[in-house]
Amino acid sequence: MNNRRLALVTGASAGIGEAFARLYAARGHDLVLTARRADRLERLADALGRDHGARVLVLPADLSQPGAVVGLVSALEAEGRAVDVLVNNAGYGLPGRYGETPWADQADFLQVMVTAPSELAHRLAPGMAARGHGRILNVASLAGLAPGGPGATLYAASKAFLVRFSESLHLELRGSGVHVTALCPGFTYSEFHDVTGSRALVSRSTPGWIWQDAASVARAGYAAAEANQPVCVPGAVNKLLAMLARLTPESLAMAVLAQHGKQVRVL
Repeated sequence: MNNRRLALVTGASAGIGEAFARLYAARGHDLVLTARRADRLERLADALGRDHGARVLVLPADLSQPGAVVGLVSALEAEGRAVDVLVNNAGYGLPGRYGETPWADQADFLQVMVTAPSELAHRLAPGMAARGHGRILNVASLAGLAPGGPGATLYAASKAFLVRFSESLHLELRGSGVHVTALCPGFTYSEFHDVTGSRALVSRSTPGWIWQDAASVARAGYAAAEANQPVCVPGAVNKLLAMLARLTPESLAMAVLAQHGKQVRVL
């Protein structure tokens, strides 16, 4: 009989998602890894099994497809495994002016960033509560704590949704043994800025001391989830920025973003 807890990590092929997979494997969990790039998931699964003895199930999926979440849950039911930890990490940036980007692209973005994490939590949280134990980590962003900048219109909005959603679900599940946390990293070394084509821009405009590595972000999120903190902002610099975002008048924040919005996109 397998008594190891099971962690499901979306967007596990790189960056923060991969860091969470490695962290939970090191903490004695089995893993379910999902992302679009099956080859990367397989390599990671081999490493987690070799280094930590974890049993790893690889389920490639494109979360922009409306049936993807049902497919994942059905595959887990077929395996007879219950999810103890859900890390909703899958995400990306969609650059370009809102009105000039095809709606199909915006709809896919919302499916991945808002609908899929909400649906996964909806389908998995009741089982966690019934068993008296669970962790739900929604990887949001420092961008979700401030007004959104130009050129990434739905990004900050989607991350703000994850923060508020996590806070509400945290309260709803209070006392059930299920902890819900929104993790709000700032600039993190990953492939995010390469995918959006903004690597050169942020490298020029952002000092090195403001960046964090994915492993540090994952450790902070893990600790916050274990402590049942509804929101986690990792790193002293990011905590200061989050405090400034809360204290800055909306009109001033909007003026700053109008002038420097393209330089302050974060994940």
